[in-house]
Amino acid sequence: MRSMWKGAISFGLVMIPVKLYAATEQKDIAFRQVHRVDGGRIRFRRVCSVDGEEVPYEDVAKGYELPTGEMVVLTDEDMAELPLPTTRSIEVLHFLPEEQLDPILLNRSYYVEPDATGARAYVLLRDSLDRSGKVALAQVALRQRESLATLRPRDGVLVLETLLWPDEIRVPDFKFLDDDIEVRSQELQMAASLIDSMTVDFDPDEYHDHYREALQELVDAKVEGREIVQPEGPSEPAELTSLADALKASLAAAQGGPRQAGEVKAAVSPRAIEDGAKKSRSAAKSSAAKSSGASSAGTSRAKSSKARTADTGSEAAADAEANAGTSKPAAAKGAQRPAAKRSAKNADAAATQSKTRRRAS
Repeated sequence: MRSMWKGAISFGLVMIPVKLYAATEQKDIAFRQVHRVDGGRIRFRRVCSVDGEEVPYEDVAKGYELPTGEMVVLTDEDMAELPLPTTRSIEVLHFLPEEQLDPILLNRSYYVEPDATGARAYVLLRDSLDRSGKVALAQVALRQRESLATLRPRDGVLVLETLLWPDEIRVPDFKFLDDDIEVRSQELQMAASLIDSMTVDFDPDEYHDHYREALQELVDAKVEGREIVQPEGPSEPAELTSLADALKASLAAAQGGPRQAGEVKAAVSPRAIEDGAKKSRSAAKSSAAKSSGASSAGTSRAKSSKARTADTGSEAAADAEANAGTSKPAAAKGAQRPAAKRSAKNADAAATQSKTRRRAS
């Protein structure tokens, strides 16, 4: 790694010479803008909007645009005169418990390496922070920008994390915050159970950037001339009728482990949640109507069956009994099946005896 800053940690009257190294890096796949026809790279030029001439980089200055459209030009000399007392110093202001630091303030992380002359003081500060469970709040200027920062131990080294200023955090302004949204206690309990069942120790090595891996595979396939296979897309989530149903489904899937719970393909649409109560009331009414209709239909079918029995004889009577049984509940069906079979056998036996008598005569 190459150091990007050199200075000292100011810890009371103790000065610790250190270097900073970028602790993180982006693993994005870099692309060039090219001409689709011949693959030639697209180049951009710095052109002045006033005279249309190309401007060399050494003639480019910083400009601040006023509301009137006028431009205030600031040169490198103007910027160099600004006071930056922490240009080459990481000044420790005070210490605070780590839990008081809101993660939304975190910006960028840097490894801090001590010079040989300050290694002992560096280890003293590192071990003291580790034992106290606190972090050091400091102030530092990096790349012409002054920032708050924290110092904390990690894997045997100190890590400097620059912070955003409080006025750089946007205030959430959303309409739903003004709505009176009620959450039932039963839903809270199921959500708590779901959270408990999906709670595991965090291991970042278990997770991968699937999009970057697929993109790299696409590039490799282009290079090797292989056929590119399109992976199957995710299945459409099933629409559930209420938030409680979604929580029940998630909780049931979570019984098999955290990964199964994360793979639940169910979603609740806002309209389904709003119409849930209406659907339940209408379902109750239609169920009652169906029950009364079914009873009347069963009565009419029974009457017609009796009429057919009187006209067609014993064989039709057995069929009428079987048909009348279909209007009864499922449990009654099973109970009448043996009787229907016996009636059918008796009718067959009577028909056989009649044929035998005719032949004998």
